[in-house]
Amino acid sequence: MCRLGGMFAGILRADIDAHRQAALVSALKNLSGEGVVVDVHADQAVGVEDRRRLIQLEIVGQDRPGIVRHITGVIAGQGVNVEELQTECGSAPMSGETLFKATAKLALPQTCDLAKLRAELEKIATDLMVDASLEELRDTP
Repeated sequence: MCRLGGMFAGILRADIDAHRQAALVSALKNLSGEGVVVDVHADQAVGVEDRRRLIQLEIVGQDRPGIVRHITGVIAGQGVNVEELQTECGSAPMSGETLFKATAKLALPQTCDLAKLRAELEKIATDLMVDASLEELRDTP
């Protein structure tokens, strides 16, 4: 989701039963009008051969502009999909400075080299002066 120039844009991915797809698409398209544009695209089903590994990425550090952009650039460069992303800013316990925290669930394609991804994330985390950690979760379709 993004807000640019007073406009809001969002992308939503929903997993529904095939027999309910037409009704959902119709209902979503009926939302268009008065400055609202809804564009719907059907996704392809994920087959067994497309199984992805899930990992959790955690980032903590002093807040500054561009942290998410830099991290997601590395992730996208490896063909990794962000399945979930939660961010928050709060006061650091000792200094009171603004502390940025993010947790992301990432789906790695089978072709992704986890060691290479980890090395690239560690390098960008060092450049951004944040701590980044990866934890493998489980296999999932």
